[in-house]
Amino acid sequence: MSPRNLILILGTSGFAGTFSSRAVEPMVGVISRDLNTDPQTIALLSAAFAMPYAFIQPILGPIGDALGKEQVMKVALSLLFLALGLSFFAPDATTLFVLRIVAGAAAGGAVPLSIALIGDRVEMAQRQVALSRYLVAIIVGQLAGSSFAGLLAELVGWRGVFALSTAMMAVALAATLIGFRRAAPGGAFDMAKALRRYRDILSNPRALALFGFVFVESLAVFGIFPYIAPLLEERGGGGPTQAGFAIGGFAVGGLVYSILVTWMLRRLGIGRILIGGGLFAASALVVLGFGGDWKLDAAALLLMGLGFYMLHNTFQAQVTEVAPQARASAVALHAFSFFCGQALGVVVMGVGLRGIGLTASTGVAAVVILGVGLTAAFVLTRPMPQTRGR
Repeated sequence: MSPRNLILILGTSGFAGTFSSRAVEPMVGVISRDLNTDPQTIALLSAAFAMPYAFIQPILGPIGDALGKEQVMKVALSLLFLALGLSFFAPDATTLFVLRIVAGAAAGGAVPLSIALIGDRVEMAQRQVALSRYLVAIIVGQLAGSSFAGLLAELVGWRGVFALSTAMMAVALAATLIGFRRAAPGGAFDMAKALRRYRDILSNPRALALFGFVFVESLAVFGIFPYIAPLLEERGGGGPTQAGFAIGGFAVGGLVYSILVTWMLRRLGIGRILIGGGLFAASALVVLGFGGDWKLDAAALLLMGLGFYMLHNTFQAQVTEVAPQARASAVALHAFSFFCGQALGVVVMGVGLRGIGLTASTGVAAVVILGVGLTAAFVLTRPMPQTRGR
């Protein structure tokens, strides 16, 4: 299969999965009113999706390496399709939380294994650009989920949005089953071998640095997202539609990055890309802290999206090379770190908003993400020993 066709197939599931994960954030107010639940409780649906996504990774990574990444993806997408379909019928918040947990665990078998597959089939010299092309599908899914879910929720209700998510996942599942119908079956799962692979990966200083960077990055950047819609409503800055458009600015920033990535790699180099990413994301968080209208939030989130992907895409490309013989395991630990940070970030930001307020909370996050960019630029531009994996 050519890299172009590979990215097309993987991008289909990436788009559908990301749409379903991001669609909930602009609907927090709508869901809370319909289910008679506090908005801050419904905001934790993001954590309910992210935590199982994270904690399933140490299991799915070695299973993907052993049984075949394509085979594991087929099962995972089937479960995600079922979870989304049942969410349409959720009678209360508790049921919806349970289904988001199942959906998060199932989604854990899509994007990380896709990144590992790209690592298997694309040479390192072209991998960051190839990953950025795959990220376009992820970003467009974010944009559609963030921007249009709020608008659709006002027209067809939040259940209608879940119905649309289910239909998209049906298309993605069909593309995966057909596209990988000739995928070679993997071998048997060996627990001892899986543990040796993890030991080797965790003994690699570069791998540990990357896992730490991505954890702190996601904690600092994504904690504010579920609170944007209710904060806008509180200050009269707009409803679900405006919140969706504001959050969609993040995805637009990612698209800007995907257009500029080749130029950045050629002219700036990894170090300056990382420093610039930290600066952009920090500046955006400072602007968000002033609590303007939705248009100002959208502009800030566009800048944040550009900065985030300058950091994150670099980390993704680097992590695919720390253990070439166990890529799914390495990428799984990377995703585990990322989503643990994202889930914890939602909780920490909620505590910060109640305790020290919006401006101080986003200010602290800005300092943290700037530190990530500067530290990563220092560490990742220096040679470090790499483990080949077993």
